[in-house]
Amino acid sequence: MKEEDLPKLVKLGVKDSKLLSPYRREVLDVEIKKLAQKYSVMKLSPKEIDNVVETGKKLHRLNRLEAKTMAKVIEMLKPDVAYVDASDVLEERFKQHIIEYLPFKVHIISEHKADRKYPVVSAASIIAKVERDREIAELSKKFGDLGCGYPTDSKTISFLKQCMEKLGEYPDFVRKSWKPAKKTKSENEKSQTRLA
Repeated sequence: MKEEDLPKLVKLGVKDSKLLSPYRREVLDVEIKKLAQKYSVMKLSPKEIDNVVETGKKLHRLNRLEAKTMAKVIEMLKPDVAYVDASDVLEERFKQHIIEYLPFKVHIISEHKADRKYPVVSAASIIAKVERDREIAELSKKFGDLGCGYPTDSKTISFLKQCMEKLGEYPDFVRKSWKPAKKTKSENEKSQTRLA
């Protein structure tokens, strides 16, 4: 975004995507993309995440993967200043991890809950959430209602249970290292053992 366009994001009502309805995010997504000079969406497959989680310290590896992915986006967009929502408990360490992957210098502002403080990060979170919601909608067309994909959604948990009961495994789009998926699989294996 051009710095002079940042106030326009506030005027649009851009804020943390979790505080907006799906409809409002869809509307804002279009407006944000009109205002942005460029944007980029990077998707990580469940398998990529599972591979990282299975090796070494889970949280540290996930933070590294996220830092590496953010560096790729920064490399594509080439901003003067990059604002990032730090996933690491140490904001400065997260910033340093991103810098390690960059082939050029850029000023990085790395903070927790940056999507609540910086409209440009809020805008990025809206674009990401809309993209995610579209992916879930496409999957639902193929596999039936699988809920919103969050652990608090009973439909999502029910979908995981049905996969285990009917197939004994998860489809490729399910992250097998995800805690609810692992728990459901473990419960299914225990019930199968009791039946045997």
